[in-house]
Amino acid sequence: MKAFLSIIALFILISCSNSNYAKLEPIYAQQKYQEVPDYSNLQYWAAHPDKRDPSDSIPAPLKANYHPNNNVDVFFVHPTTYLDSSKPYGWTASFNDYKTNLKTDYYVILNQASIFNEAGRIFAPRYRQAHIKSYTPNNKIDTGYALAAFELAYQDVKKSFEYYMEHYNNGRPIIIASHSQGSTHAIRLLKEFFDGKPLSKKLVVAYLVGMPVDPAIYTSLKACETPSATGCICSWRTFHEGFVTEFVEKEKFTAIVTNPLSWSNNITNVDRFQNSGAVLYNFNKVTPFVVGAKNHQGVLWTEKPHFFGSFLYKTENYHIVDYNFYYMSVRKNVAERVNSYLTTGNEFTH
Repeated sequence: MKAFLSIIALFILISCSNSNYAKLEPIYAQQKYQEVPDYSNLQYWAAHPDKRDPSDSIPAPLKANYHPNNNVDVFFVHPTTYLDSSKPYGWTASFNDYKTNLKTDYYVILNQASIFNEAGRIFAPRYRQAHIKSYTPNNKIDTGYALAAFELAYQDVKKSFEYYMEHYNNGRPIIIASHSQGSTHAIRLLKEFFDGKPLSKKLVVAYLVGMPVDPAIYTSLKACETPSATGCICSWRTFHEGFVTEFVEKEKFTAIVTNPLSWSNNITNVDRFQNSGAVLYNFNKVTPFVVGAKNHQGVLWTEKPHFFGSFLYKTENYHIVDYNFYYMSVRKNVAERVNSYLTTGNEFTH
């Protein structure tokens, strides 16, 4: 757990200062990677408007009223899907790891990125993601390799975003969305490309979900305060009510927490009957009233989920379903923010 805290703290430090990148170079240089992504090739995109992919999928009950908006782009950074438990595992995923690619495409791109397919065109790069164990290294040597793996992953994400901006954006407004490791990188991407930069005028909203977002990292970007605010950040991490983890207790800041049912910083406790729909193990079924949402000291609390078979759901950390529990609410909210942005232009409100 201490190692996890060290990784988070160091990565936040790195995110805030370009001068810290050099500290990783000696370790980074020791790792040899056969394949460098070429983002002009669609195989290096898990989701892209120019190919059919799982982000295009629409839950069956929503198909009749599906009206996609091609005037806005969504840049989605996927979470960790490199979970290989065989030893020794590599610190960095290969683009040729078909098992990892399948998890990426048919779990997170399907169940998370698809939320945004009505709001805009979806771009989701493949990147040389860090292994899940990079968040919990065992010693100083492993910590060095873990940080180097995160650095390599971020450089791929950065490269893909730069390619997207040069070749695909064409002045469109942008939504940044991410989860877990994807948010680790998207937090930094926002700092480097949007915070205090001209590109911030093109930011509709950023959904940085599943990782703690320290508001002090940013000089101009702020947490969203209302459901229609634009140019701002939404973030949450979902746990069972009353569950407190050691790493949250030891955080030295209060992370941004957005209530994904009210979307208002004035309404912080919403019961499950206001939740219009979750998408769980059956993608084509939208299940209402599964969970509520209660802001609590930098995290989101909810009661035990209500769905068929939920008595078997024993975990108190709902990390993997941060988006799924609130699928319909996020889908509606991003549409509201897009409408607000397109109506008001560059007049941003938080």
